Amino acid sequence: MSLFLVNVLLALSWAAVTGSFTFLNFAFGFVLAICALSLIREQVGSVGYFSRARRVASLLLLFVTELVLSAWRVAVMVVSPRMDLKPGIFAYPLRVDRDFEITMLANLITLTPGTLSVDVSDDRRILYIHAMDASDPDATRREIAEGFESRIMEAFR
Repeated sequence: MSLFLVNVLLALSWAAVTGSFTFLNFAFGFVLAICALSLIREQVGSVGYFSRARRVASLLLLFVTELVLSAWRVAVMVVSPRMDLKPGIFAYPLRVDRDFEITMLANLITLTPGTLSVDVSDDRRILYIHAMDASDPDATRREIAEGFESRIMEAFR
């Protein structure tokens, strides 16, 4: 049985014991179950489960950080009296190869202000990205590779 399922079952048990099936109570039960499973992680073999959860949380934190920073950059660009922008579309060679990972990367790029995922090539090796300021596409490629793409690969492989 997968540990995530055990975690959910323990959270449901918590909700049943307390008699409150609210989302907040379920979330508290889920966190409580994580703590309980972490105490016996060697016995149930859940070491990988917790490291994956940490890597997914790291990806989420990176997304929130990038969201705030890029929103700030876009706001500064829009408010500046002289917009020296060079919008454009560039090709990004993908290292991720699973459909889920490609979709997640494309969505994270699209949700970040100033960038938009346009298309994926038929062979799923290239992602076409529109950037509000594509004056240095190599730097943008490097940021995506070292940021979102590497964290996605860490979290889901």
